[in-house]
Amino acid sequence: MTPAAPTPQQAAEAWESLFRAQVALMRRFTREDVWGPLSVGEYDVLFSLARAPGRTLRMRALHEDGLLTQPSVSRLVDRLERRGWVRRGPVPGDARGTAVTLTDTGAELQREVGRRHVRSIHRLVGGALDRDELEDLRRLTEKLRAAQPGLPAGGGGRPVADPS
Repeated sequence: MTPAAPTPQQAAEAWESLFRAQVALMRRFTREDVWGPLSVGEYDVLFSLARAPGRTLRMRALHEDGLLTQPSVSRLVDRLERRGWVRRGPVPGDARGTAVTLTDTGAELQREVGRRHVRSIHRLVGGALDRDELEDLRRLTEKLRAAQPGLPAGGGGRPVADPS
């Protein structure tokens, strides 16, 4: 038996609920005293780079994977580079591309802040949902993301070079 198709109202209500929950959590995470010298956006870039092959992504992938505009990502990467947490370089085989690589110092900072952030996530998200609900949430949000053609597959964009 095929599940019944949702109504437009059901889809809108589910979206509104998901959106409002995400906004509420982001506001709480932003207020948490875990970020050290980083903004939430700067941490997100370091996190994306930490998960990427070779800790390197194209500048374009950082833009596509986040919510910031291209100029905002460029300014953010400038700040991270001045602090020694990332470095820019050419993309092999692409004269116009720019690669951003997480430095060892940046990786150490990301891990340190990440440990504190995970404790916040555990408290705020894991404190509200049980194990099965968390797994359902992960599965459903991955399904929603996968259903959006033309977007990066999730977390970290495309690597700079094909690792094969």
